[in-house]
Amino acid sequence: MLAQLSGELQQLASKVSPAVVQIEVSGFGPAEESGRKDTALIVRQRAIGAGVIVDADGYIMTNAHVVAGAQRIRVVMTAGPVALFDVSSAGKSQVLDAKVIGLQKEADLALLKVEASNLPTLPFDLEREPRPGELVFAIGSPEGLQNSITMGVISSVWRQPDPDNPMVYLQTDAPINSGNSGGPLVDVTGAIVGLNTFILSNGGGSEGLGFAIPAPIVNFVYQSLKKYGHVDHVEIGVLAQTITPTMAQGLALAQHWGVVIADVTPRGPADAAGIKPEDIVLAVDSHPMLDLHMFAAALYRHPFDRVLKIDVLRGEQRLSFNVPAIRARDRMEQFAGIADPTKNHIGPLAILGLDLDDELRSMLPDVRIASGVIVVGRAQGFNSVSAGLRAGDVIHSLNRTVIESVEQLKVALAKLKPGDAAVLRIERQGQLQYLTFEMQ
Repeated sequence: MLAQLSGELQQLASKVSPAVVQIEVSGFGPAEESGRKDTALIVRQRAIGAGVIVDADGYIMTNAHVVAGAQRIRVVMTAGPVALFDVSSAGKSQVLDAKVIGLQKEADLALLKVEASNLPTLPFDLEREPRPGELVFAIGSPEGLQNSITMGVISSVWRQPDPDNPMVYLQTDAPINSGNSGGPLVDVTGAIVGLNTFILSNGGGSEGLGFAIPAPIVNFVYQSLKKYGHVDHVEIGVLAQTITPTMAQGLALAQHWGVVIADVTPRGPADAAGIKPEDIVLAVDSHPMLDLHMFAAALYRHPFDRVLKIDVLRGEQRLSFNVPAIRARDRMEQFAGIADPTKNHIGPLAILGLDLDDELRSMLPDVRIASGVIVVGRAQGFNSVSAGLRAGDVIHSLNRTVIESVEQLKVALAKLKPGDAAVLRIERQGQLQYLTFEMQ
């Protein structure tokens, strides 16, 4: 019986491995010496990840963070798993240059294309919901070891590590390490149930807490990127959050679970329709909203040519609103390549920033304050702090000092000593808020 199981697992490995590729990325970044990054010296950097072929004509899905900042992307394909000392397998690897068709940074997904045809592929498992305890296999290139296969189970489905981020993941205990990012998580039939993307670890290696983007999300992004080169979905001008028992008690909400509207963008679609902060979202398009994931998914699925019907609970009153939908896009893609690491790297905050000048303001017509520094990317530096900044945030002040340029921000940061309190006033997706931290 064990021999039969072993044989079936070997057959599965032979079936899926040819469709899994190693991705080699080269680019440029600050030099590092003795743990310090020298932002004045830019050197070539290399990284390795994984990907899965989803179309025989050379379309490959991987993580956006695998190819971020790449100047050159090469894809290494093999005929499958190689037996130890099997000299007949030599020379079977094929290396092809790849180009990026599109990125969806919110989901951390990217679509690559190589010039090839009749390639082996893996299908998406879209017919059923994965279940906890289900046997799964992770394939990738951990630490550069191509076509490594590890086995485990699905620990949980629809895991939401960040309650304020609508992205959800499959959790697995199949060992995942650096280099597995972008590789598939497959079931016993060899179908893709998820795309491996990150781990939670104290030591940096696998501790049985791996996370994969569910196949329906990967397929939706793949189809959109292949057809349009970007992913469009609707937005209505609100910031929604998961209701916690503490939040429910403090705000005297009618229920201690679900989704609450935290902010409404002035003059946005939801504001015009009459939705207000502290409204509890009960349903969207007649589908009950039990958590933030369901709310975000409802906006992704909604057609552009129809209004959304949103049912809310305001106090003890149930209300219905028809909210016009507008097209949402990742505006940070418009700024790709503008930032110069030697000039725009703000080391203490580990970011790349640009002055909010007239040109950028024309691309961001809904910015509420006309001056500031817009965050266009992350760039980890020595002795930097985790301030919680994201691409697209606009920094308007530091400890009440108005910030109008990158140089002003650098000067203001330089005046602070390790241990000093720092409060940034930022604008994020049309809402103003504070980020607090201590200098290091």
